[in-house]
Amino acid sequence: MFDVPFIEHLLGGYRLAKVVVSLKIFPADINVNMDSLKEKIRVSLPSYASIYKFEEEPIAFGLMALIAHIVLPENQSGGLDEIERSILSIEDVSDIQAIMVRRT
Repeated sequence: MFDVPFIEHLLGGYRLAKVVVSLKIFPADINVNMDSLKEKIRVSLPSYASIYKFEEEPIAFGLMALIAHIVLPENQSGGLDEIERSILSIEDVSDIQAIMVRRT
């Protein structure tokens, strides 16, 4: 198949789009330090992905979920699965839910 530089050349130098994935990340318990969790998530991501921003969302009884908006290249095959696996491998994370995937 064609490689990315060749396709960009055909398109007149245009770059491929990015994908923004919004993930709801549930901490293991109420005592998880959210700032520490944010840093662990940032460090665990593959090199092609980056954090756009984090938001905190109350769930119940003081428990907060973390919404991570992550940017990755459109042409990254299996990227979302790899990102989810890397975040789920963090011991302070109990579950993860993709809430939105959009192209920019």
